[in-house]
Formats: sequence, C-alpha cells, structure tokens
Amino acid sequence: MFPDLAGWLESPWTGPPPFLTGQAFRLEEAIRDNRYVIRAELPGLDPENDIELAVDGRILTIRAERCQQDNGPYRSEFRYGSLARTVRLPASVDAEDITARYENGVLEVSVPVPEVRLKGTRIPIEDAAAMPEQPPDQAG
Repeated sequence: MFPDLAGWLESPWTGPPPFLTGQAFRLEEAIRDNRYVIRAELPGLDPENDIELAVDGRILTIRAERCQQDNGPYRSEFRYGSLARTVRLPASVDAEDITARYENGVLEVSVPVPEVRLKGTRIPIEDAAAMPEQPPDQAG
C-alpha cells in the first residue's frame, strides 16, 4: 500500500515519511517594484533541462524533474522524480512579459502587475471637518 513505509520504519527517525510529505517544493510570493515575484526553492537542478515554466491565463505552472544519479543501495532523503506547483497570478498576463532566472538553487519568476484603473468618473469627497461651520438657512 505504501511502498516507502517498510524502509521508513526500519530507519532512524528523521522526519515524516516521504508518502506523507508529497512531492512538492517550497515557494515565496511577494509584490516588489510593481511586479509579482515567485521564488521557488529548487536546488541542484539544471534550469535549461530540469525546469519548465508555463502560463495559461492566470495560472503559472512550475515543473521540475530531479533524476537519481546512482543506483547503488544506500539511504537517501533526497526527493527524486517530477515536481510541480501551480500559482494563481493576480491578473492574466502575456507570457512574453514574464521573466525568470535561476541562481544558487532558487528560481525567481517575475510577472508585471498591471496598473489598476477605475472605470467611470471619480467623485471628489469633501472633508466636513476641514470646512468652516456655517449657520443653517433660516426660512422667513
């Protein structure tokens, strides 16, 4: 049922078993300089061959694949295989406007945040506290 369960039970405790943690990677999301920035922790990968980015409307998908280097018997807590995360972007964007760079094991994706413009006519609001008090009109 759980292929990693037997090996995990026989090993010393080092954290939750792999079947509980899932195949995922950590993300950070922030707004900086009118750009939505997503940072993904993907150490030890070749950005040209192991990482793929795709955008479809407001959905950005980050896919990565980490291949096992050797086949000998050993104990490893590294995660191998395909990894993927999707991020909902604040607005639909053109893929040509997205930039990405990989440095020191961190993929940084930068998406322009379009300026929000309100439709219609802006109505000014008077500050009643800033206006001098006027006596009420007297009907006579």
